[in-house]
Amino acid sequence: MTDAVTAMVPVPERGRLYTASRKVRLGDTTANGRLRLDALSRYLQDVANDDAMDAGLEAALAWVVRRVVVELADAPKLGDVVELVTFCGGIGGRWAERRTRVSVGGEIAAEAQALWVHLDPATGRPAPLGDDFMAIYGEAAGGRTVRPKLIHQQPPDDADRRPWPQRAVDVDVLGHVNNAVALEAVEQVLGGRSPAAAEVEYRDPIEPGDQVELVTCGDALWLTVGANVRVSARLRPR
Repeated sequence: MTDAVTAMVPVPERGRLYTASRKVRLGDTTANGRLRLDALSRYLQDVANDDAMDAGLEAALAWVVRRVVVELADAPKLGDVVELVTFCGGIGGRWAERRTRVSVGGEIAAEAQALWVHLDPATGRPAPLGDDFMAIYGEAAGGRTVRPKLIHQQPPDDADRRPWPQRAVDVDVLGHVNNAVALEAVEQVLGGRSPAAAEVEYRDPIEPGDQVELVTCGDALWLTVGANVRVSARLRPR
């Protein structure tokens, strides 16, 4: 992973912060009690949407995630109450970065950054951020600009491939496979290990009925449909 992608901006002293908490439940953990990355991803999705709704932002659901980076200091465990503090870490023309700090008992457990692209609800195409967004989140961003560039390479020809069957529960109300499902594939590759970091890029949605393959090579993985990469991930082991 490159420093340019994983650099985490600090919690700002000025601007909007939104705080929520979650208790790590049985269905959120691995067999050894660690909070799974797909469960953490759902926490991040929830707090992002809750923040936008609380701020009165119109079309709060009209965003798609492009990239997520999670760095784990000491992953939360079963029974922990986690505090999530989220804020805008940077802004582009049609996208913005959301930063979230995850703490347990006042100690940082994880840091996350997600690059979200703003969509026009009517057309589904990227749309400029409005004045209402800037009024709410601009101060916290502090003038920092971000870009939606993706950097992961294609899988090598000798990578391992296996079917990744879809389930009915993978598809969300937006009609495609939920972003958190990609982190289930990451957990499958980890096999119970706890990584130092995970970086996921979303190129195109996985649609209901797609014949998906899980492609792996070392600490990298891809979810592909035919020759097309839909999601990719890189892991940094401890």
